[in-house]
Amino acid sequence: MFDCGFTKENNWFRYRAAAIIVENDCVLLATNDKVDYYYSVGGGVQMGEKAEDAVVREVFEETGIHYEIERLAIIHENFFADSSECFKDLKCHEIALYFLMKPRGTQELNSNSFTQDNIKEGMVWIPIKDLDKYKAYPTFLKEYLSKEHTEIEHIVTVE
Repeated sequence: MFDCGFTKENNWFRYRAAAIIVENDCVLLATNDKVDYYYSVGGGVQMGEKAEDAVVREVFEETGIHYEIERLAIIHENFFADSSECFKDLKCHEIALYFLMKPRGTQELNSNSFTQDNIKEGMVWIPIKDLDKYKAYPTFLKEYLSKEHTEIEHIVTVE
């Protein structure tokens, strides 16, 4: 299957489903040896796939665990410059749906994940109170997780 996205000239558009996974006041983020930051668990929605199915699939692929969705939490419009090998030097426009996942009561994972560039990923539990000490994306995550939310948030980030 192909991810919903395209490139045109020096621009890249991507439709992404991402997870907010919180256990014991820590949030799960991913990283790899090619980057100096942490990022949300998730990935591209495939053609013909519902975002809900995509986030469940991506979370399982990256963590080895079947998490369930609690609710849609955030619609994120993200404008940034990509530095990955696949899309180097492209201006990116990403629409991401962030789903809050139901806690399982454990931080145990069975991760064996690779990036779209085929680089081994690592999963890291970061205490929410310490998120501002890390270079982590999305940048709004600590503020979002420090408050109660009942409605879907719409967030726009321009970097």
